[in-house]
Amino acid sequence: MPTKRQRRKRRRRQTAGTPPAESRASATTVDDAGRGRAARRRAGIERPVAPWGSFPLTEIVIFVGVVLLAVGFFIPPPQGFVMIAVGLGLASLAGLELSIREHFAAYRSHTLLLASAIGVPVFGALFLATKLSPAICVAAGLAAFGGAAWLFASAFSRRSGGALYRLRG
Repeated sequence: MPTKRQRRKRRRRQTAGTPPAESRASATTVDDAGRGRAARRRAGIERPVAPWGSFPLTEIVIFVGVVLLAVGFFIPPPQGFVMIAVGLGLASLAGLELSIREHFAAYRSHTLLLASAIGVPVFGALFLATKLSPAICVAAGLAAFGGAAWLFASAFSRRSGGALYRLRG
């Protein structure tokens, strides 16, 4: 009787009716993409490569932003506030860059995050730069958010072959 380890190592024999593993792997559909790393590889869906290659620029910028944020809490107010703001800005921009890259490569849907990156600044700019009622500013921000969400969702749907969302890559 073979041991458990020997049973795991044993190859599955090919029958006349089953295609080889390579052709089975290439026949998987995009629907398998959300089921794990092996299924994503079989389907040909991988994390999009950054324009600057394998250099970890996004990770470095996020690390610098987090360090500035953490150190800013221990520095006295004028410089501390600036360090906190710059840290939040750097980490947010690096995360936004990554989500833009993943969204438009149809790797993952970041529709709501990208739409809020449009709607929140519209609200903030109107609220701070004009003397409009806060309700009007909120309505304009929500309208910008809704329009951007619709555009980002349709862009993801076109690039992914019809899927409205993909949560796990």
